Amino acid sequence: MVRDKDSTYPFILSRPRRMSLAGIAAAMAMLAFGCAKSQVVAPLAPAVPVVVAKVSQQAMPVEVVAVGNVEAISTVSVRSQVSGQLLEVHFKEGDFVHKGQLLLTIDSRPYQAQVDQAKGALVRDQAQLQQAEANLAKDSAQEEYARGEAQRYANLMEKGLVPKETLEQIKSQAAVALQSLRADRAAIDSAKASLVLDQGSLNGANVQLSYCSIYSPIDGQTGAVMQKAGNLLKAADVPIVVINQVDPIYVNFTVPQQYWSDIKKRAGGQALRVTATVPQDPGEPQQGAVTFVDNAVDAATGTIHLRATFENAQNRLWPGLFVNTVLRLSEQANATVVPTQAITQGQNGTFVYVVKPDNTVEPRPVVSSRAIGALAVIDKGLNPDETVVTDGQTRLTKGAKVQIKGGGEGAPF
Repeated sequence: MVRDKDSTYPFILSRPRRMSLAGIAAAMAMLAFGCAKSQVVAPLAPAVPVVVAKVSQQAMPVEVVAVGNVEAISTVSVRSQVSGQLLEVHFKEGDFVHKGQLLLTIDSRPYQAQVDQAKGALVRDQAQLQQAEANLAKDSAQEEYARGEAQRYANLMEKGLVPKETLEQIKSQAAVALQSLRADRAAIDSAKASLVLDQGSLNGANVQLSYCSIYSPIDGQTGAVMQKAGNLLKAADVPIVVINQVDPIYVNFTVPQQYWSDIKKRAGGQALRVTATVPQDPGEPQQGAVTFVDNAVDAATGTIHLRATFENAQNRLWPGLFVNTVLRLSEQANATVVPTQAITQGQNGTFVYVVKPDNTVEPRPVVSSRAIGALAVIDKGLNPDETVVTDGQTRLTKGAKVQIKGGGEGAPF
């Protein structure tokens, strides 16, 4: 007996290495038995547990989501209108101030002196006017007397009672009186003109004096004070403080131009509603309305600039803050929707796993234009009442067997 080097089993060989038919049959039977014993049947792959939902139809709002920027409804840079020393700041940085509230006081003594000087000039010219009026009254009486004397002497000369020289002398005195009367009237006009100038100077001095007390022009919040008490201010120089009106407040955002037709339809009637959500703010979204639509589409971006106004009594919106805005345009009836978690992003775009009647799945490309809350609107790729996988997609492949958690076929939402 020898063992063949390429076989597991021994064979009885004759010298010329020939086997009988019976031996060959026995060897083949033993070989077949050994091969059958070594083969293992692979078990079937277990079903993947998943959560599913039914594709449904319902009315969905047409909304545009955008990033907005908060802007103060009014911003005022407070500057000094006169030069002088800043004496006192009547508020603290960051305070909310009201319209008409005293903010700053500037040294008013030089401007008070100008007011006093203008008042003195006004009193002086009023006295000159009174003097001119008195001279007019006196010279008017003298002129009337001289005129009467000239008439009387003219009658006497006709009768030959006085010489002609005397009459000429009297007429000359009457002419001088008349010229004095005209001079008095001119002096009165001059005094009145001086009074007008004096009153203008006094008004201007009072205005300059009023600039020494600076009041808030709006209701708003103050920023940092750039000039401290004791500094010398220059007229129309750098701002002393900036005040922002933050209640109400603006939010600026842009929307794609394809929504222009919907905006145009709604802009002329009921106000377009906008919500603004502050990142990391747990509160409810702020509610506002569109109050401005720009008069042209931005050619560089293909977007339209809109501005919404929001009540901001709690100061949740702050100038310069970026917020998430949602503009509601209309409502789409019978929209096909699925839960947003059913949509998976792949190399070729978005798709969902559809559960077939035999509990296997197939990937289905879908087109979704928007998502509202937990629901995504499907424009193309799904039909109502189909079942899609909402949880467990990471373990799925095409044709994979699934086990629906809870034993149902998913519920509409």
